[in-house]
Amino acid sequence: MLLETKTVEKPWGKDLLPPPFETPAGKRIGEIWFVPPTDLPQLLVKYLFTSEKLSVQVHPSDAQTEAMGLGRQGKEECWLVIDAEPGATLGIGFKEPIDADTMRAAALDGSIEDMLVWHPVRAGDFFYIPANTVHAIGGGCSIIEIQQNSDITYRLYDYGRPRELHLEESVAVAKGEPYGEGLHRHIPPGDVSLVDGPYFRLDQVDGLPSTEQAARYHGCLLVIPRSGKACVEDEPVLPGQCALAHSIDEVVFDPKGSCLIAQPCGKR
Repeated sequence: MLLETKTVEKPWGKDLLPPPFETPAGKRIGEIWFVPPTDLPQLLVKYLFTSEKLSVQVHPSDAQTEAMGLGRQGKEECWLVIDAEPGATLGIGFKEPIDADTMRAAALDGSIEDMLVWHPVRAGDFFYIPANTVHAIGGGCSIIEIQQNSDITYRLYDYGRPRELHLEESVAVAKGEPYGEGLHRHIPPGDVSLVDGPYFRLDQVDGLPSTEQAARYHGCLLVIPRSGKACVEDEPVLPGQCALAHSIDEVVFDPKGSCLIAQPCGKR
């Protein structure tokens, strides 16, 4: 089943999207996301397109949202860069450990931007962003984001834009520490396990999945073609689309194509 697509205009979006997307005339598109199906509500898949920096922000964990009585899951996410302009960067984690008071003061005077580590990026770079990680997406990026389906975002700093900040909430959940080296890498062509829990798994499948890969999946999953054409229940699924399959057996892979396969696991 193809998922419903939502195209979202943003001031920081792009007026020229990379293929296979087309940009509506006079629009600046920041997000294209897929409505989570009732059979698999835990995950949200988005494409993000940036022409300028997004806010410096942080997301709480499941345990924190439960402790705060929000009644919603937290948010862990991952990013696969699919296109990057020269000089594009992602700000993730701090250059050195800082305490809560230092973080609060830096958010108030704007120096927090320079405290982050800004990672130069190119197509194929992959980043896993645990809850509590302070981060910001820079301009010139096109990204596939797979995340826990949560809208809880706390903004620490927004470059003077007239939007609400959540300083105390951010400082309460944010870790003032460097980003883990093992959480990002460049993804070569081929079959690759990108994420393996605790909240979801994500694989890159080039061509037909191996028996080992196929055995990893039980129940509903999301199919996100990167090249070629997949089929789910005899319905074509093309790059720029996302489909729900009720089992891996429902998916017909393109022997010359490449897909991302996502599925919730573990705690949810």
